[in-house]
Amino acid sequence: MTTPPPTSLAPLLITDSGAVRTLTLDRPKAFNSLDSTLKTALLEAAIAARSDSSVRAVVITGTGRAFCAGQDLKEHLTRVMADDPALATTVTGFYNPMVELLANFGKPVIAAVNGMCAGAGTGLACACDVRVAARSAVFRTSFAGVALSADTGLSYTLPRLIGSGRATRMLLLDEPVTAEQALDIGLVDQVVDDEEFAPAVAELAARLAAGPTRAFAAITSGLRFAASSSLTEALAAEDAAQMACFAGSDHREALEAFVGKRAPRFTGS
Repeated sequence: MTTPPPTSLAPLLITDSGAVRTLTLDRPKAFNSLDSTLKTALLEAAIAARSDSSVRAVVITGTGRAFCAGQDLKEHLTRVMADDPALATTVTGFYNPMVELLANFGKPVIAAVNGMCAGAGTGLACACDVRVAARSAVFRTSFAGVALSADTGLSYTLPRLIGSGRATRMLLLDEPVTAEQALDIGLVDQVVDDEEFAPAVAELAARLAAGPTRAFAAITSGLRFAASSSLTEALAAEDAAQMACFAGSDHREALEAFVGKRAPRFTGS
């Protein structure tokens, strides 16, 4: 299949390959930091990908040497010095809705961390379902270094990924975490040599896009629900999710494929 050329919702590149949509942050000179234009473009593109039935997996990545350096501090400083009332919506206008969207996306979302990942960039990566890092990638939290508390969901996601003690140290000290260290502590799921990074991400995304989308959504939502629920509540949620999956065509297809000794052909329903 021929991959369509990238479209641009400047400064964001949007590329489709089969059922995989890739959203590429495209401010390489600013280390893909999130200014107001990029934040708007990313949120709009993610909403569109979620609602597009032809898209069954999403990759978020960056151009150049960075995945995302977090908030654009030059823009932020200008607003702070001007006492801009827009500061009151910095978190509620983008970071919170973006993390909520990723947490309830209903399709697998991969953070392809191609390079430096800091601040809100780390928060966005942690909000995705799967994190793949290039071997040269480095992670930082960065908030304490600019006298800020954590946002972009990091107070929720980071301790669930790496444990409360490690999350506290990472947030307080802002020590750089290499890709190998990130793999060791559970911050990422896979580390790939830089020269093999793009094809490895493409292979993983294609595999997820070909999978049972409804079941994937039930699995990820069930994990999030169970993390802050009692066993009884989690069991009830599992039952409800399983009943919904029983009614899906992918479940029947999987059973017929198993009996017929062939590979299943999932449609995501």
